[in-house]
Amino acid sequence: MRSLSITAMLAALLACVPAVGFAEPKQRLIVLSDIEADPDDSQSLVRLLLYANQIDIEGIVATTSTHQKSRIAPESLQAIIDAYGRVQPNLSKHEPDFPKAEALKAVVRSGSQLYGMQGVGDGKDSPGSDAILKALEKKDARPLWVAVWGGANTLAQALYRISHDRTPEQAARLVSKLRVYTISDQDDSGFWIRTQFPELFYIVSPGGYGNGTWTGIHTAEPGFDSTEVSNHWIATHIQQGHGPLGAMYPDVSFGMEGDTPSFLSLIPNGLNAPEHPDWGGWGGRYEWYTPALETTNPEGFTGNVPVLQEPRAIWTNAVDSYRPMVYNDYGRNVRAHDKVSTGYRTTIWRWRKEFQNDFAARMDWSTQPYEGANHPPVVKLGHGDRLTVKSGDGFMMSAAGSTDPDGDSLSYLWFQYPEAGSYKKEIKLGYAENHHTVWGQAPVVSKAETAHFIVQVTDKGSPTLTRYRRVIVTFTPGDGGN
Repeated sequence: MRSLSITAMLAALLACVPAVGFAEPKQRLIVLSDIEADPDDSQSLVRLLLYANQIDIEGIVATTSTHQKSRIAPESLQAIIDAYGRVQPNLSKHEPDFPKAEALKAVVRSGSQLYGMQGVGDGKDSPGSDAILKALEKKDARPLWVAVWGGANTLAQALYRISHDRTPEQAARLVSKLRVYTISDQDDSGFWIRTQFPELFYIVSPGGYGNGTWTGIHTAEPGFDSTEVSNHWIATHIQQGHGPLGAMYPDVSFGMEGDTPSFLSLIPNGLNAPEHPDWGGWGGRYEWYTPALETTNPEGFTGNVPVLQEPRAIWTNAVDSYRPMVYNDYGRNVRAHDKVSTGYRTTIWRWRKEFQNDFAARMDWSTQPYEGANHPPVVKLGHGDRLTVKSGDGFMMSAAGSTDPDGDSLSYLWFQYPEAGSYKKEIKLGYAENHHTVWGQAPVVSKAETAHFIVQVTDKGSPTLTRYRRVIVTFTPGDGGN
């Protein structure tokens, strides 16, 4: 009874606190694509263009790869952007800032038509490598993300120029602005980059494709629902009856959208934290270490790209254990699944239903009026997203001020993300986990520890859409407070 009384008082106090607003800056992005080597590049580009108002796309570069060694296909990039241009006016009815197709076509470039390190060195510049240099030298304090969907040699050439034409101080400044996410290694230049530029922020699952965290976007987990990556779902929600951009989305030949994880974590959804790959988000979770060669599936399929021992630490595969919540017909709205998924693919797979529904809703925007489509909820905390709590003390978290632009009913789910914090043990949350307000008790700690808690807010529109907020709680052994 005493704890309930304290909880009631704290809840009343939180109700008097103004909801804390939330805004995320747009991320800058250049894409390197071996489009036409596999249909998945076209699939990923279709999705990316639906977020062109939320990500600053500064370059889309046609490149080679081990799967397409002697040709590039910028005309295929242009064709998909043309289809986007036909739906851009309708997309703009739903959210502002969708760029005109002409603006996106103006940043399409050609990279090297040579394969791998054959395209790196003096006299090997291309419009694509020049575009990377120009973007890095732009007076913009934001980092520049380079998403590599094929071979990395166009990026390698830009870095070659930096190392040869700039002072060490200038080179260090430019390299520090780069954030690279490559879909495995699809030529031999990625390893060269990581060797020559040891300070470069680099996310990759080196080795065989079976080692790729990115495969979590399309892998069917045994015992779990994989509806949202089925061919029927793709045909119904993306390809057919969704206008010219949806019609450009090709059938799956090898794996659906293997390149998409490279930009999923750049979407501002309240969960993603691009500068902190170890916190986890729609694009996966990654840890900073030097992987041992034998752990990288070196004998697996690589397209004949050599697999070598990594020379230094990189952002690479991390393991999550995740038990999804499933719907209850009666009583409490949700219950825990009877199975747990564990692995590096899980770090992407765990969010798949939500980001696939988000994709489907945005594809609806390309043809439907505002009133005929769903829009994501707006999550607001009744407190800051950083709390400090003394060992043994209670704390409250609330998203009671959340709203939905369509007036939809909202569902809430609070959960701890133990892999993202330093404190790995379970911290049970009071009330029901699907209530807008929950409470917890700080564990007793001998040094400062952090725990990450996520509130997932989902509307009941069609398709259901989800947004998040992350609350990082620091537990202290000494005097603290919240």
